[in-house]
Amino acid sequence: MTPATGRADGPESALRHFDPRLRANDLVQDLKWDPALRARFESDEQAVLDGYPLTAAERAAIRDRDFRRLFELGLHPYLLAQLARLVYGTGEKAGTSGAATALIRSLLGDRYDAYMAERGE
Repeated sequence: MTPATGRADGPESALRHFDPRLRANDLVQDLKWDPALRARFESDEQAVLDGYPLTAAERAAIRDRDFRRLFELGLHPYLLAQLARLVYGTGEKAGTSGAATALIRSLLGDRYDAYMAERGE
């Protein structure tokens, strides 16, 4: 916890769910570095998912673009952002892209509108 906010805001809170054994971590890394795999993912996502030993929960969260669930399952926070970019594209301005919006909306859930209002957006 930080004294100023009374919340756990540090890197340890961002990594509290991280599970290096989660196979979705491997999938996202592979998608990031392998253009041919990315192209296959875009054209036949299910076939790519079937090529990895993912749990049913991982598969459903990826299909549903449920980044919060992937975070809770153990996907590394950095890879969450990478997956959002891979799925939604990067957009023209940092923090305003469809990828960033989808990631923030998924992570905040019902708190998204209040968060955006607090920011004046």
